[in-house]
Amino acid sequence: MQHTIPRAGRRPSLAIGIDIGGTKVAAGLVDQHGRILRSERRETPGQDAERVEEVIAELVEELSSGRRGAPVGIGAAGWMDLDGGTVLFSPHLAWRNEPLRARLEEKLRRRVHVVNDADAAAWAEWRFGAGQGESRLVCITLGTGIGGAMVNDGHLERGRFGVAGEFGHAIMVPGGHRCECGNRGCWEQYASGNALGRDARELAAANSPMAQEILAAAHGDVHRITGALITRLALEGEAQSRELVADVGEWLGLGLANLAAALDPGTFVIGGGLSTAGDLLLDAAERTFHRNLTGRGFRPVARVALAKLGPDAGLVGAADLARNAARRVPLRGAPTLKAPWSARGSGPRPRAGG
Repeated sequence: MQHTIPRAGRRPSLAIGIDIGGTKVAAGLVDQHGRILRSERRETPGQDAERVEEVIAELVEELSSGRRGAPVGIGAAGWMDLDGGTVLFSPHLAWRNEPLRARLEEKLRRRVHVVNDADAAAWAEWRFGAGQGESRLVCITLGTGIGGAMVNDGHLERGRFGVAGEFGHAIMVPGGHRCECGNRGCWEQYASGNALGRDARELAAANSPMAQEILAAAHGDVHRITGALITRLALEGEAQSRELVADVGEWLGLGLANLAAALDPGTFVIGGGLSTAGDLLLDAAERTFHRNLTGRGFRPVARVALAKLGPDAGLVGAADLARNAARRVPLRGAPTLKAPWSARGSGPRPRAGG
């Protein structure tokens, strides 16, 4: 299924977007301009699929008070079938061939639109954020793992079976760290929030003198060291945390170089919770990206930009796609937005929060 922008003035003004990640469920009431009018968050209930669906239903009920007609969009961390009804597999959640749309429609007694969470984030950045006007956009979301998605000429590209964009499970290190997907050495084991936290915990567990400030910030408990904590410490100037974030940035840049060789996008947009590290992450990523780019010096270079919508991109995109679906818009025929060549080059990138 492909998604396109409907004709102006034909969509409901408000929609509810839900973004389900490995650690949190974020929800928001979103207007037609991508603005979040109200938001709620919950922790993801681990490996309990039924409880996750109950949390989603609770959030929708809270946000739809007085707005029973608002369409609902779900961005789910997992591999979707082509029609968006079933989550085939989720490495970080308990879904295995889960008929998520049918279960949620039964609970909510309304139509629900379900997409991959990275697809939702990419759509939001293309519609309202750092990817506006780009004809070939690749979005990378760095959170618990790595999500990926592509918007080509105004269409979400989902592949033949609906599972395109699972870049985080490209094998970067044969025989490397075991991944939740079952393989070893996946990209997300080296360039994600989980990877950042794991590397810091290993340093602390080894009683490294370089990790003493990190351990103190975790109140002496190694298990409280997370990627979010290391990102915060890095932004506060803690030296070892900054080095760990830069290491993740180098792995990110290597993966971007591989994707550029295969997909040749005009822009990479980097989002997700880890993107809050801003230039600490992107400076290292861009250096490695340029150093490993195939044909470097003799080809145009994709722009690398921080997501403008930050961690809210998934819920904003899910809401917008649900708004589209509620109007039963045509599945094909979206306008192609051609970016000027200068917008697709290697010019200045937006800064964190810009």
